[in-house]
Amino acid sequence: MTSVQRAMPVAAPPGVKVDFNSVPAPANYVPGLGRGATGFTTRSDIGPARMAPGMPSEGGEQAGPAPPSQAQLAQAQRNKEENEDTTLDDSKFDEFMGNDAGALANTGEYDQDDKDADDVWAQIDSHMDNRRRERRESRLKDEIEKYRIENPKITEQFADIKRKLAEISNDEWEGIPDIGDYSMKNKNKRPQFYSPAPDSLLATAAARNEKDTSIGISSSLDGLKTPAGGLETPGGATTNLTEIGKGRRTVIGLNLDRMADSVNGQTVVDPKGYLTDLKSMKLSSDAEIGDIKRARTLLKSVTNTNPKHAPGWVAAARLEELAGKLAEARQLLQRGCELCPTSEDIWLESARLQSPENGRAILARGVAAIPTSVKLWLQASRLEADDRSKSRVLRKALEKIPTSVRLWKAAVELVNEDDARIMLNRAVECCPQHTELWLALARLESYENSKKVLNRARQAIPTEPAIWITAAKLEEAQGNAHRVVKLIENAIKSLANNSVVIDRDSWLKEAEGAERSQPPLVATCHAIVAAVIGLGIEDMDRKRTWVADAEEMQKRGSIETARAILAHARDTFKTKKGLWRRSAQLEKAHGTHESLDALLRDAVKYCPQAEVLWLMAAKEQWLGGHVDVAREILSAAFAANPDSEGIWLAAFKLEFENREPERARALLARARDNPAASTPRVWMKSAVVERELGDHAAERRLLLEAMTRFPDFDKLHLMLGQLEERQNNLEAARQAFQSGRARCMHSIALWRAAATLEWKANSGSRARALLEQARLKNAANEHLWLAAVRTEQQLGGAGSKGADALMARALQECPTSGLLWAEAVAMAPRPQRRNKSVDALKRCNDDPHIIAAVAQLFWNDRKVDKARSWFNRSVTLAADLGDFWAQYYKFEVQHGTPEQQQAVVARCVAAEPHHGERWQRISKNPVNAHMPVMDILDLVVRDLDRPAPV
Repeated sequence: MTSVQRAMPVAAPPGVKVDFNSVPAPANYVPGLGRGATGFTTRSDIGPARMAPGMPSEGGEQAGPAPPSQAQLAQAQRNKEENEDTTLDDSKFDEFMGNDAGALANTGEYDQDDKDADDVWAQIDSHMDNRRRERRESRLKDEIEKYRIENPKITEQFADIKRKLAEISNDEWEGIPDIGDYSMKNKNKRPQFYSPAPDSLLATAAARNEKDTSIGISSSLDGLKTPAGGLETPGGATTNLTEIGKGRRTVIGLNLDRMADSVNGQTVVDPKGYLTDLKSMKLSSDAEIGDIKRARTLLKSVTNTNPKHAPGWVAAARLEELAGKLAEARQLLQRGCELCPTSEDIWLESARLQSPENGRAILARGVAAIPTSVKLWLQASRLEADDRSKSRVLRKALEKIPTSVRLWKAAVELVNEDDARIMLNRAVECCPQHTELWLALARLESYENSKKVLNRARQAIPTEPAIWITAAKLEEAQGNAHRVVKLIENAIKSLANNSVVIDRDSWLKEAEGAERSQPPLVATCHAIVAAVIGLGIEDMDRKRTWVADAEEMQKRGSIETARAILAHARDTFKTKKGLWRRSAQLEKAHGTHESLDALLRDAVKYCPQAEVLWLMAAKEQWLGGHVDVAREILSAAFAANPDSEGIWLAAFKLEFENREPERARALLARARDNPAASTPRVWMKSAVVERELGDHAAERRLLLEAMTRFPDFDKLHLMLGQLEERQNNLEAARQAFQSGRARCMHSIALWRAAATLEWKANSGSRARALLEQARLKNAANEHLWLAAVRTEQQLGGAGSKGADALMARALQECPTSGLLWAEAVAMAPRPQRRNKSVDALKRCNDDPHIIAAVAQLFWNDRKVDKARSWFNRSVTLAADLGDFWAQYYKFEVQHGTPEQQQAVVARCVAAEPHHGERWQRISKNPVNAHMPVMDILDLVVRDLDRPAPV
C-alpha cells in the first residue's frame, strides 16, 4: 500500500455522512502531496526525529498517517449535526436575542423576568444619561468656545476691520490705488523697446481703411465705373450718404413735431427726450398683454350686457388708458356719457382724459344733465384759467345748490374780504346749521358785529361748544379777560341744559389751542381748565389724575395748561406739599423769578412744616443775589421748624458759601447745643468749617468728640483719617481708618480710603490684602472690585494678566455692573473693544457708564457725530455725574464749535453735578472750596489725562 492510500480515510459506515472538514488531519499530512505537489518542509514542521512522508521505515515499509477510527467518524458526525441544529433550526430561535445568542446562549434560560430587569436597567441608564446630558453639553460648549477663542478664524480676526468697510464712501473706494505687479515672473525678462511707426506706414493704412460716403454715377454709355466708385448717370450727379442721413434726421424731426398733441401748450411727445423716453418705457410681457386682452373681453361683455352701468364704462376706459390707447378710452367714455348721463363719475373721468377746453365742454354737458352735482361744479371751476372765471362758475353753482357748504367755502376763498363778508352773510342764511360759516363770518366782522353774529349762531346751533369758546377768545382779545370765566361757566350750563355731553379731553385740547394761538389767550385757557378739569373724576382719584394731566401737558409743551391744572389742584388741596413742589419746579423751568418767589411764599404759608419748600425759597433768593432775603426766609423757617436739621444746615451753607465762616461757625455751635438739632451731619459740617479756617486742632477735637457721640457714622472716621493723612501722620491715619472699619464694616469709602493710603505709602501688597478683605465683608460690591482691578493694574502695569483675571471674576460676581463693564471696555485691547462694548450693552443697555464708554470708542475712531450723540445721552441719563460732563466738554473742545462748548458748560452749570470719582476728588479738595462749577469742570478736564483713582 502506498503512502497516498494510507493517508485516505477508511470508508464510513453506510448511511452516515462524513464531514471531512471537521475531521482532524492525520499525522504527518502534507496537503497536495498525493497529486505530486512539491512543497518544502522545514525542521519545525517535522521535528528533530520525524521521518518525511514516503521515507522507508526501519522495517522496510513506508510510514503513513493512521486512518481515523469508527469512533472518530461518529463523533465528527455528531458535532456536525449539533452545529446544524444550533445554527439552522428555527424552533430553537431565541425570541429576545435571536440567532446571535452568543457563547452562553445555551447555558441558561432567558425569560420575561430577565427581560424586565434589562429594561429597568436600560431606563436607569437612559435617565442617568439625560441627567448628565446638560452638564456634558455645557462642558462641550465651553470647550468649543475656548477652542474658538484660542484658535480664532481668519474672518473673526479681521471682523473689526471688515466692519469699517461699511463706512467707506464710493469715492474712497474708487481712490484705493492698484497694488501693481510685484511677482517675480517678469523680473528676469529683458525690457521691451517700442519704436514709433513711420508716417508713411500710417498714411497707407489710413488710405486702405478709408470709406467713401458718396456714389458717383457717370453719364457715359459704356457703363464704366468712375474713380469715385459710382455709376455714371445721364446727369453726371453724385449721391452723398452723409446728406441722406441728415435728411432722414430732418424727416424724423418733422414726424415728431406732427406727433406732438398740443394740449394747452403742452406736448404729449417731447422731441428732445424722445430717445430717453423710449429707453425708459416698460415693455409689457406676454402675460401682461394676455391679461389686458382678457380684461378687455370681460369689460366689453359687461358694457354690452348692461350699457347703463357707468362703472363698467369707467373701468373699460381706464384699462385702455393703462394699455396706452388714449383715443379708445376717450371714445368709450363718450359712449358711456351718452348712455349714463346721470353718473357723476363718468363725466369726471371723461373730463380728466381731455384737454382743458374739451374738459370744460364735457363738464358743461354734465352739469346740464346733473345740475345738483357739487363735484361737477367744483371740477368745472378748477378747469377755469383765472379766479374771475372760477368765481363765476361757482356763483352759477350756488344758484342751483344754495345749501352746499363746499361751494360756499370755495366761492368765499376766491373773493376779497368785503365780498367774502357779503357772501358769508348769505351763506349762514342758506346753511344755518354749519358752524364753520358762522365762525368765519365772526372773524371778518368787527367786535360789535362779531358778538351779534355769535349770538345768532348760538341761537341757531345751541349745542355747539366752539361758538362759546370763540366768544371767550374774542372777549380776551379785546382785553375783557374778566368776562372770560363767566362766559365759560355759562357755556357749560347752557350745553348741559341742551343735553350735550361735556367731553373733558376735548375741552382740554381747546385750552391747549387757546394757549398756542397768537397771541396766547391765557385767560381762556385757565377758564376752560377750571371749568372742566374736575368732570367725571372720583374724589379719591382727583389729585393723582390732575398730576398725571399736568405731566402730560408739560411733555407736550403746553405749559400754561399744565400751570392751570396745578393751580386748580393747589386750590383744592392747599396743604399738599407735593403739589406746591411740582408747581415750583414748573415755575423754575418755565416761569420767571418773580412768579417763582410768589409761588414759594404761598407754599410756605400753607405748608409751614415742609422743610423743602423753605429751602427752595431761600435758595432761589440766594441764587438771585438776595442774600438778606434768604436769611429772612431761613429765620422764618427756624421759627416754624426750630428742630429741623435741614434748615440749620441750609443756614450754615448760606453763610459758608458767601465766605462768612465765623457766622457759619456760630450757627453750627447753636445747632450742636440744641439737643434736637445735634446730629452727626451738624458735627461733620462743624469740622468742615474748622478745616476751612485751618484750625486742625479744633477740627481733630470736634471729630473725636463727635465719634464718641456717633461712633457708627463712617464719615467722621473718614474725615479724621484724611486729617491725619494731610498732616503726614500715616500711622495715625491708618489707625483711624482701622477703627472706622471696625465700627462701620460696610462703609465702602473707608475700605477704599485705607487701600489708597497703603498704596500711597508704597505698600501695594497691603492695599491688595485690604481690598480682598473688604470684598469678603461686602460681597458683590462693584466699587471694591473696581478698586481691586485698578490696584492690580498699577502693580502689574498695563495689560496685566492678574488685572484681567480679576476683572473676569468681578464680572461673574457683578454681571450687570455698568461701572465694571465700562472699565472692562477700557482695559480690552483696541481690536477687541468694539466686541466688548457690544457685550456690555447687552448686559446693561441704559447704564450711563456704558454709554460714556461707547462714546469714548467713537471719539477714538473719529466718528464725531456718533460720539456727540452718545455723550449727550450719557449726561442726560446721569446729569449728577460730573465725570461725564468733563468728558463731553473735552470732546467738544477738540471737535466742537464755541457755541457747542458753551452749551455744554451751561448745561453742566444748570445740572450742578456732585458725584463722580474725579469730580468728587477735585471738588472736595479744601484747596478748591467755594469754586464755581465752571472752574471745577476745567480742573476735571485736565485730570482726565491722569490715571483713574483707586
